[in-house]
Amino acid sequence: MTFLINWLEQRTGLPTQIKTFLTEDVPGGPSYWYVFGSATLFAMILQYVTGIFLTFYYAPSSATAWESTKYIYDHVPLGWFVMSLHYWGATAMIALLFMHLLQVLIWGAYKAPREIMWVVGILLLVFTLVLGLTGYLLPWDMNAYFASQVAINIASSVPLIGEPTQQFLSGGAGMGTLTINRFFGLHVWLMPALLVLLVVGHLVIFRHNGSAGPPVDTDLKKLPQGRFWPNQMFMDAFASFLVFIVMIVLSIVVPPPLDQKADPTQTFIAYPAWYFLALYGMLRIAGGAPDSVVTIANLLATVVIPGGLVTLLILLPWIDRNPSRSLRRRPWILGLTAISVVGAVGLSVYSQLAIVKEQAAAGQTKPAAAPAAPASSRNLSQNGAKVFGTNCASCHGAAGQGTPGVFPPLAGNPDVTGDPSKIVQIVLDGSNNMPMTVNGANYKGIMPAWKGTLSNTDVADVLTYIRSSWGNKATPVSAADVAKVAK
Repeated sequence: MTFLINWLEQRTGLPTQIKTFLTEDVPGGPSYWYVFGSATLFAMILQYVTGIFLTFYYAPSSATAWESTKYIYDHVPLGWFVMSLHYWGATAMIALLFMHLLQVLIWGAYKAPREIMWVVGILLLVFTLVLGLTGYLLPWDMNAYFASQVAINIASSVPLIGEPTQQFLSGGAGMGTLTINRFFGLHVWLMPALLVLLVVGHLVIFRHNGSAGPPVDTDLKKLPQGRFWPNQMFMDAFASFLVFIVMIVLSIVVPPPLDQKADPTQTFIAYPAWYFLALYGMLRIAGGAPDSVVTIANLLATVVIPGGLVTLLILLPWIDRNPSRSLRRRPWILGLTAISVVGAVGLSVYSQLAIVKEQAAAGQTKPAAAPAAPASSRNLSQNGAKVFGTNCASCHGAAGQGTPGVFPPLAGNPDVTGDPSKIVQIVLDGSNNMPMTVNGANYKGIMPAWKGTLSNTDVADVLTYIRSSWGNKATPVSAADVAKVAK
């Protein structure tokens, strides 16, 4: 072991760097007040790990995004759990980053010589919010579609760059495959790469300046000193472990919902992510609907105020010339911080209540979490409609009306709504061009055999869809029913 350590030291200097990192002095001694940064980093790493797993199965297009998300939920081993961890990990990462920056603000740790580290932290928050926003669209369900549409409309209201930004994000006149691809690229490649660079820069600057310590004006060298290893590292690890446990519990008990597939022809009241509720609240107070014509009030609510707040935070180390970090000697900054936090919470609560009220008035219910839904309540019509549209509609008609003299109608067909084993046999084995009589009319079309092309689940879903559409009323068909006939 000594030989290996010396070998690495001669070639990389890594052992010395690790020793220097672990033996750092902590002003005031180890404290759980210092764990927010490490917990945020842990949540970020978890996002990268779970995100990489999800990219193995996710297909970014309007025809496959929702289907691949549903596939992860229903068919990938523990896919629903990884999806839930990724969902709650995003919430944890943003919440912890908020708390970390709020603590730095309250403790005055943004003051010289840590101004640049503070600016990097604000940029981390901004890019993390963009990461959350771009990931919100990817499931391509109703809520993701309409919430992202509001976000794109808000971006379009920015003077000068608004319209090009909207065109880039949408990829055209409406939202579709190009929109998903743009958001996917931002979420999976650009934002994660920028976050890694910012985190590395943040840690390098932190190592250079050292810990700011508690909010006192005393010389930090006169405070009791502690070592990062093992005491502070234990506290950081314990806090990260607690965060992980909370995420696991939430992932199991409250898995993320998956709405129906995005359909722009429908009316839907979207519910934004919690970290954008305050922005929605300001937009509502301004009197503008998310898709309305840009007004001065809307511009103030969605661009001027948020942009001004971010600019103010970036410039704060140079605006606040008070050299003291003591809480008692900084009443203005702490007072404005308290007002801002209370205002943001109030706007979020107001926005949430308004959205829930509108959803209730429209009869819109909250979707059940996809992984928790039992197989019997699985949304068969979605997959059944897709299989029918892809493989059956060209012959039997989009409304099951059939083709006169060639392909029989499915609507009002007693063979379709009768014994399910008979229709299952026809779908699996097909039929030749021998005449078929349905409701007194003859048909001579050839039915291809779908056995081996469609799975038992697809056959069951499409038959269930056919037997319950266009006025047909018959019992559903299960994959087990198809398997019995297929033997």
